[in-house]
Amino acid sequence: QVQLVESGGGLVQAGGSLRLSCSASGRTFSRYIVGWFRQAPEKGREFVARISWSGGSTYYADSVKGRFTISRDNAKNTVYLQMNSLKPEDTAVYYCAAAVGIGQPYDYWGQGTQVTVSS
Repeated sequence: QVQLVESGGGLVQAGGSLRLSCSASGRTFSRYIVGWFRQAPEKGREFVARISWSGGSTYYADSVKGRFTISRDNAKNTVYLQMNSLKPEDTAVYYCAAAVGIGQPYDYWGQGTQVTVSS
């Protein structure tokens, strides 16, 4: 069982930066792939990025590639999403989620953190 809690959201101007954190409980957190997703008002959930259990492999949506960086510190049971050059279209609730492997369903989800980018 893994419990996830996101933090770090807020209001930022376009071009600014934020770093989101996803803190996990459970001693087996390091065995999970972790992904970040987002959902804007009246839109479906969108994949943003994911990171392997070791942190050695990452994958990004085209819409954030080159601007966002996902990383993890398994000693702290935390995954980060560094977001730079933010755009108004990045405004959404951001969620982290954990899966046992690539292609497997994300079984554990956090409650989300709001990111608002003003123009």
